[in-house]
Amino acid sequence: MRSLKNQKTRLISAELIFVAMFSLASIFLASQLGEQTKFSSSGKLFAQPAFWPAIGVLGMSIFSVFHIVLNLHRISSSNPTKEIMNWLRSLEFLGWFMVYVFFVPILGYLISTILFTTLLAFRMGYRQSRILFFAFSLGASIVVIFKTVLSVKIPGGLIYEFLPGVLRNFLIVNF
Repeated sequence: MRSLKNQKTRLISAELIFVAMFSLASIFLASQLGEQTKFSSSGKLFAQPAFWPAIGVLGMSIFSVFHIVLNLHRISSSNPTKEIMNWLRSLEFLGWFMVYVFFVPILGYLISTILFTTLLAFRMGYRQSRILFFAFSLGASIVVIFKTVLSVKIPGGLIYEFLPGVLRNFLIVNF
């Protein structure tokens, strides 16, 4: 019974941290309404360009502040640092994506995508050769679908410049 109470206390603490961050973000958006949207002197209120964004942002701000105020008594004495660090761990994947975006113009879409999918699978704890081969194949399939089938225009990598002319052109167009 005690474990369930501690788990509920941690959940409440994490919920309030999330609501506090959401509240700060929505208050910031509310402060920008005057700069980003305008009310014109003519026309009905519901047809104004700023009306519905203002309703949404002000609603988010008001209700998130109410949520915090009405639930302040539920704040636990537990340390929320662990919960915040758990949320910040997701930023690692933003870093992975930024590295991928950095390497696409250098290594090309094919090599970067295959490396990205395989290394990310390895990072997630998959060590079996069958799974890593599947990640490798997934990366190659993504490139074939986007570049060849859908004809998405993605610039070739600088590494392609070192290849012979015909092979270089083929890789730039198709991979």
